[in-house]
Amino acid sequence: MPRIVAFGDSLTAGYGLSPAESYPSLLQKRLDADGYKYEVVNAGVSGDTSAGGVRRVDWSLEGDVRFLILELGANDFLRGQPVPETKKNLSAIIERSKARGAQVVLAGMYTTTNAGRVYEQQINDVYQSLAREHSVMLIPFFLEGVAGVESLNQEDRIHPNAEGTKMVADTVYKYLKPLLDKQRQQ
Repeated sequence: MPRIVAFGDSLTAGYGLSPAESYPSLLQKRLDADGYKYEVVNAGVSGDTSAGGVRRVDWSLEGDVRFLILELGANDFLRGQPVPETKKNLSAIIERSKARGAQVVLAGMYTTTNAGRVYEQQINDVYQSLAREHSVMLIPFFLEGVAGVESLNQEDRIHPNAEGTKMVADTVYKYLKPLLDKQRQQ
């Protein structure tokens, strides 16, 4: 069965949630309900950075991977990593995925840091420019409608709770579905 790899950090892994509550599990249920025949693989690793993603992307692309949902960068920025370094790593993951025949859906991230407004603007720009440069689908903000909403997040105010994760899965599905429909017609 063709695969969709959800590749990311704790937001993908489902930190603080049961495996069934993670967004990849919810995405699988949505695909099944709508008749799409894909296996969603949760390749989320809590605490992972873009550099860690580069190191593990090749084994995540084993098998018939048609799509890779790339959700990395937040931990880089929380640690104050240089944005050009993160961009280089994300670019390498996109290139390797495309070389293996997978379409990439890039999950954009916004973050607030103590590094200042310029750094935050660089972060916002990096996902837009990666999507343009590599011609990949961009989810403008992975945590759209969830970030900063107390009732949708765990006590740490970073990770979505079960209700917030349902919204994340809906957001991902909204951007993935047109690509699935296009592939279905080929």
